[in-house]
Amino acid sequence: MDRLTQEQRHRNMAAIRGKDTKPEILVRKFLFSRGFRYRLNHPRLPGHPDLVLRKYRTVIFVNGCFWHGHENCKYFRLPKTNIEFWQKKIERNKERDKKEQCQLAAMGWHCITIWECQLKPKIRMQTLESLAYTLNHIYLEDRKVKTYEIPESDNNLMAAEPEPTYGKTKHP
Repeated sequence: MDRLTQEQRHRNMAAIRGKDTKPEILVRKFLFSRGFRYRLNHPRLPGHPDLVLRKYRTVIFVNGCFWHGHENCKYFRLPKTNIEFWQKKIERNKERDKKEQCQLAAMGWHCITIWECQLKPKIRMQTLESLAYTLNHIYLEDRKVKTYEIPESDNNLMAAEPEPTYGKTKHP
């Protein structure tokens, strides 16, 4: 049974923000201190990613373990009341996340998801250092000089029209 009244629970849940959350601010401060520049919640991209790094063609989602249904995470537990509602809501969130990431990938964006539990004090620096490494790796890979090999041919040039016959006429 819930210890709070329905109205108190409603107020608690309504107070949870979707933007400028503590985990998101941690990531933003770290990236900015390392020289990465980004835009917040870009309105033209699917899912309005939390951070958009155009130079790196990368978007970063900072997800809460509860709201996005982080599998095998100790911070994700379904509430004991209204179970059916919460299962449906979290499944919809997961499906929407997958769909948006597929759309972004089709547009040529790299998608990175950072979970709230990965920003807990014990492993925070490891997660953030890994993020910086990944962004630098993406940048270098995208700008690597690509060599193209021309397949060797036996000098058979093809044209759209047959070889011209200058001055020669065909008589039937």
